[in-house]
Amino acid sequence: MSKTVSMALVRDQKTIGPLVKLLTLEAPEIAKNARPGQFVHLRVNDGPAPLLRRPLSLAGADAGQGTLTLIYRIVGQGTALLARLKTGDRVDCMGPLGAGFDLDCERPLLVGGGMGLAPLLYLAGALCPRPVAVLMGGRSQEELFWQGLFAEACRHIHITTDDGSLGRRGVTLDLLPELLAGGEFDRVAACGPRLMLEGAGRLAARHKIACQVSLEDYMACGVGACLSCTCAGADGRRRKVCADGPVFWAGEVFAL
Repeated sequence: MSKTVSMALVRDQKTIGPLVKLLTLEAPEIAKNARPGQFVHLRVNDGPAPLLRRPLSLAGADAGQGTLTLIYRIVGQGTALLARLKTGDRVDCMGPLGAGFDLDCERPLLVGGGMGLAPLLYLAGALCPRPVAVLMGGRSQEELFWQGLFAEACRHIHITTDDGSLGRRGVTLDLLPELLAGGEFDRVAACGPRLMLEGAGRLAARHKIACQVSLEDYMACGVGACLSCTCAGADGRRRKVCADGPVFWAGEVFAL
């Protein structure tokens, strides 16, 4: 795994949803080696806190421009500090880290809930012009600003909302069986809440479709040294989400 520590330049930062920011960084060496599903570890140098870096999934990388795209929600001290960055500022950025998605498929269905859609945006762009479909879920229409972001790379966009304000009322797992039953897809790639990932893996297995899942976990070092993000695999062996993942074949981490 090739990784770089860089004082990345902030190209732009803007609000795209409720407490959600899109951050563009200039980090040529990281962008050159990045692949969908990987992440970066950021530290804002603003006094003694916060001590630990913050892992953020890559929502895009442009090797030609030397830029990274990150989409994150403000949820605590670390992300609040990130949200204060302005064009021209610098941020300590380590990456690319982790294992990415396998791209060897022809008819992929991407399944994401909430901020789990961020790494799937990068994946959708990498899979294009293959006929990419995405199933996205959120609590309400307000949270589905993702539609516009996926529109260019995806041929079909399927939507669920908890309150029925947009798309199908319910959650992604309510609509997923119907989509898979059509026999249209040869790969499922999912990121979001763990229950959603496990359900997606089981449904894909039932239809004999290969499935990869991107796990979200708390991380400290980001390189597999501290063991704070280990999870039990389906075979009982412990796996490091940061180094062995965050992307796994569903059967590696769930009993299907």
